[in-house]
Amino acid sequence: MRYRRLGKTNLEVSILGFGASPLGNVFEECDEKEGISAVHYAIDHGVNFVDVAPFYGITLAETRLGKALKGKRKEVYLATKAGRYDLKEFDFSYQRILSSIDESLRRLQTDYVDLYQLHDIEFGSKEQVLNEAIPAIQAVKKSGKARFVGITGLPVNYLAAIAREVEIDTVLSWAHFNLLQDEINAELVPLSKELDFGLMNAAPLMQRILSDATLPTWHNASEEVKALQPRLLAVCQAYNVRLSDVALRFAMDHPDIATTIVGMCDMKTIQENVAAVDFIIPDGLLQELEEIIAPVKNRMWFEGRPENNIARKQKPIKK
Repeated sequence: MRYRRLGKTNLEVSILGFGASPLGNVFEECDEKEGISAVHYAIDHGVNFVDVAPFYGITLAETRLGKALKGKRKEVYLATKAGRYDLKEFDFSYQRILSSIDESLRRLQTDYVDLYQLHDIEFGSKEQVLNEAIPAIQAVKKSGKARFVGITGLPVNYLAAIAREVEIDTVLSWAHFNLLQDEINAELVPLSKELDFGLMNAAPLMQRILSDATLPTWHNASEEVKALQPRLLAVCQAYNVRLSDVALRFAMDHPDIATTIVGMCDMKTIQENVAAVDFIIPDGLLQELEEIIAPVKNRMWFEGRPENNIARKQKPIKK
């Protein structure tokens, strides 16, 4: 395993992060016993960053993770979130954030988390996020229930805009650095260097498009983007490698992203993902994949409030 510094937290986190959302049956039914074994395998093989949220499985993922970390809590940096509690249930009010941490700590069977994050801030009003939610997570940090605080979300430019206005330790961007997307580089990466916040990436497999797994029915990507999966799989098969290994290794290789968080809950997946840390992408393969992807590169969907979906800055057309 390799490790990188998580911004000014100075935590040395594994470049592969354990995403615990599948423990909450987000993709399909997860066997609890196997999920716990997967967490233990990850820890035993150097994965020291675990990310979860009350939203995942509507508290089920936190509950199962709490069981998995019994006797192993000190071996990981544990991150959870607040503000999002169901598909359409969001509450970024000051008091709800304060009560949410206590609920999460009970489920996780611990008295603190290493990182407390606002979950999908694009779904809240900017005014409430800045004036209530941010002060609330800072109060949680001051209380000792969280060592560090951060924000998460989908619209990468909005994350950058908020990071400029508040004092935070980390930013978690999902679906914006992988084989299909690289918009994280335009604004968020240079800003993370300037302000020294820890930058994290999630969904390197684009919610299974960049793997051989069946896509979930709720996937928001366009049909054009989803249709790439069999073509990409065929190219990787010709090289005798797994698309998921290529996609994961590509994402983990970004030097300015501290950890790449991948959802997992079964032994086969965690074993493959740990092995991908040492995987070598065959010469020529990336170029072939990039040629297929080029027509739909950075073709991203939007979520959250329209006013929070800051458009990507377009480069002027040279005449």
